[in-house]
Amino acid sequence: MSSFFGTDGIRGPVGKPPFNYEELFRLSYAIGRWALERFGARPTVLIAQDTRQSCAWMNAVIKSGLLLHPITLYDANVLPSPALLALMKNKPQFDAAIMISASHNLYTDNGIKIIDALNGKITAQDEERISFLASENLPIAYDSYGSTESFDQADSIYQHEIKKMLPDLALAGKKIVLDCAHGATFALAPALFSFFGATVIPLAVNPNGININKQCGAVYPQMLVNAVIDHQADLGFAFDGDGDRVVAVNASGHVKNGDDILAILLRNPIYEKTTTVVGTVMSNQGFEIYLAERGIKLLRTQVGDKYIAEQLAAHQLLIGGEPSGHIILNDYLPTGDGIFTALRICQTLMKTGNWQLETFTKFPQIIINIPVHHKKDLASWPLRDMIDDTAHQLHKGRIIVRYSGTEPLLRIMIEDDDCDHARMLGTLLSQRLEKEIS
Repeated sequence: MSSFFGTDGIRGPVGKPPFNYEELFRLSYAIGRWALERFGARPTVLIAQDTRQSCAWMNAVIKSGLLLHPITLYDANVLPSPALLALMKNKPQFDAAIMISASHNLYTDNGIKIIDALNGKITAQDEERISFLASENLPIAYDSYGSTESFDQADSIYQHEIKKMLPDLALAGKKIVLDCAHGATFALAPALFSFFGATVIPLAVNPNGININKQCGAVYPQMLVNAVIDHQADLGFAFDGDGDRVVAVNASGHVKNGDDILAILLRNPIYEKTTTVVGTVMSNQGFEIYLAERGIKLLRTQVGDKYIAEQLAAHQLLIGGEPSGHIILNDYLPTGDGIFTALRICQTLMKTGNWQLETFTKFPQIIINIPVHHKKDLASWPLRDMIDDTAHQLHKGRIIVRYSGTEPLLRIMIEDDDCDHARMLGTLLSQRLEKEIS
């Protein structure tokens, strides 16, 4: 089952392995055994979910596997995934947490993210151990049971943690649009921005179980762009389904991604002495040049915010993120939190006056996704030759070809100094690769 762990937990269509009943139960039972090994007798586990219709069923099956171990489960119901780590930071009695969410995917998918109190998202070693335990297929024991309790104060504790981090933030007179993707931030984000004094225009705050991320949220910011312009707002933010990432839109309707957000936040006094920022292979070359001109090094990792978190911890750094909008601010939490990041941006803008979100000139970047059913080795012939041939035709850019860790897609990123040239190369390469992997 090791292949089920991608860049952000386990994710896939509900009703198919590992999210059919038999395999989800077996996986949950294995997570329970891992928790006992990892945390000792009677571990406490926090569990929460986003708003997709399959979450109630997933929650019930996961609990049924976990509760065959002496584990105390606390159910926080609907909550953004970063709030789980914030709660564990505030309440040290929690050993681990499980978030039921498929993040930015549509409602037909679901997923599991596992967090521990020390490291944030669990390590690769933990993932391997859980996978091994699930694959053992040992008989289920019925000699020990856990218990479950509701955790109704989760919302208020999470809000308190954020308020405590931003004691000077005052947004009175600012009109801000929030696209909550019909997801886990639908109540908390408007409440927090209103607390800080903003006039909030809420979008996508009516989850019905099947509309999560549907043409809204961080992956589809056009609705946010239109609303910011129509309402003549000062700013807009879009979150994804579980609230761990964010993109911004300025008053002119220009979308600002994670690279832009990092550039903006580096002007905050908290981060202005930063000498190294952690990004990924997808971070724009223009951002790297921008940082270099300011004497700041960009440390690139593979795609996935857990890899950013690992490098931030290893080098004792404060700030890093992905273009997709996963931003980790280590003075707050070792994981991305879309709501907190958005509020930290507002705090920065109040200090700098940069409400147009001006940052840097990006290299044109073309991203093409190809659906795949079977992942062929990209280092094998002729795939490697096709990719290398394209790379040699770039003027001064980069090419990244990789399989998604969260969806059945091959992702092609081509970046160069000329947009038309990059698009032409990307189109040709995608056509050649699609013939080989289809």
